[in-house]
Amino acid sequence: MSARHKKAASEGGPQSAPAPLGRGVPAVFLDRDGTVSEEVGYINHISRLQVYPWSAEAIRKLNQAEHRVIMVTNQSGVARGYFTEELVNAVHQKITSELAAHGARLDAMYYCPHHPNGKLKAYRIDCQCRKPLTGMVEAAARKFHIDLARSYVVGDSYRDMQLGFNAGTRTILVMTGYGRGEYEHHRQGWPRMPDRIAENLLEAAEIILGETGRAGAAAPGDSLTSQPL
Repeated sequence: MSARHKKAASEGGPQSAPAPLGRGVPAVFLDRDGTVSEEVGYINHISRLQVYPWSAEAIRKLNQAEHRVIMVTNQSGVARGYFTEELVNAVHQKITSELAAHGARLDAMYYCPHHPNGKLKAYRIDCQCRKPLTGMVEAAARKFHIDLARSYVVGDSYRDMQLGFNAGTRTILVMTGYGRGEYEHHRQGWPRMPDRIAENLLEAAEIILGETGRAGAAAPGDSLTSQPL
């Protein structure tokens, strides 16, 4: 296993220091496929990426309210041998460019390339970063000094909601991607319901801004990072 993947496997693990709370900044952790971009199965070619038309407006509003906006996405297709990390990074750069063209930005993008039953040995890791485990959120919380109790996880699957429960954030399930099907057909078996339900990411952003009452010009953001964890 390369040093890079050893680092990826260990960050956010049980020995991690707890994220700072109380004086940190709020953040919105976004799932990728089905939340920011269309759910099309594995994006094994960049041409399959389609960012939702409302995503830039939603993210721009959160930027203007001085929330950190951070993407956290499982990309086990790397471990399964469906595509490479280079493709993941190319997809993330395209998302970055499309958002920037509409005045929106992500402060960081984290992805987990692992799977415990992956085809590729280098990525066959029982890691702490694969959602609903909290390694990616914890890494972001340390880097950006995030107050998780004032933060949100937004996604289209119950796994995303479990991530929020585990990390101690509020949760919003969107009805795009897998969201509507999961909500209509599986919610009876959920041990805990999401805090809020939204039609899409734009409505989720409006809910967040309504609950937090935050407004104002965006502070200068850190350089976007797209990294495995």
